[in-house]
Amino acid sequence: MRTFRHWTPRYVYDRVREMRYSAGHPDHPWLTPQANQILETMLRPSDHGLEFGSGRSTSWLGGHSGHLTSVEHDQGWHATVSARLKERELHNVDYVFAPRDVPDDRGDQSEYVTVAARFADASLDFALVDGIYRDYSALAAIPKLRSGGLLVIDNVNWFLPSRSRSPNSRTLAQGADGPIWDEVRTAMADWRRIWTCSGVWDTALFFKP
Repeated sequence: MRTFRHWTPRYVYDRVREMRYSAGHPDHPWLTPQANQILETMLRPSDHGLEFGSGRSTSWLGGHSGHLTSVEHDQGWHATVSARLKERELHNVDYVFAPRDVPDDRGDQSEYVTVAARFADASLDFALVDGIYRDYSALAAIPKLRSGGLLVIDNVNWFLPSRSRSPNSRTLAQGADGPIWDEVRTAMADWRRIWTCSGVWDTALFFKP
């Protein structure tokens, strides 16, 4: 049964603020405003990145980096974003269509996640995880990041425990959302991180030692 218990005055305020930000920044990724601000200052024209789950972030990241490989599972959305990339003449984006071809619990065997295998270990400057098979995507991206590289996980509060005020957040008592997310959390236990919260959803940035 659907619940509206999270529709508190604070949540309504956060929701309106998020909608105003999104409307005022139509070309920015659907991440938290703070995460976008951090990325805008950190990304360099020479950076190479990998994105799981495309959208406004695809053309934005392509415009802020040297090369981006982006993976999308929805064919209709892939066509929409492809047109946007063509319109903006972004030729540095390798945009891959990879359908949902296996159950979620076998995501590591999917065509989608195995796009990460195209890259040598420690070769990427950043990775953004915001699509399907999100747990396996995050796990696959970790070894591909160089020292100092950045892993961005959107809606991270749904998967990793925190003290977030955003709805549907996993508590510290609940722990990670399954064994693969627990493996991701263990792998990043000593990483520096910036956990941002809009009150609607969270985006976390993890820095590989």
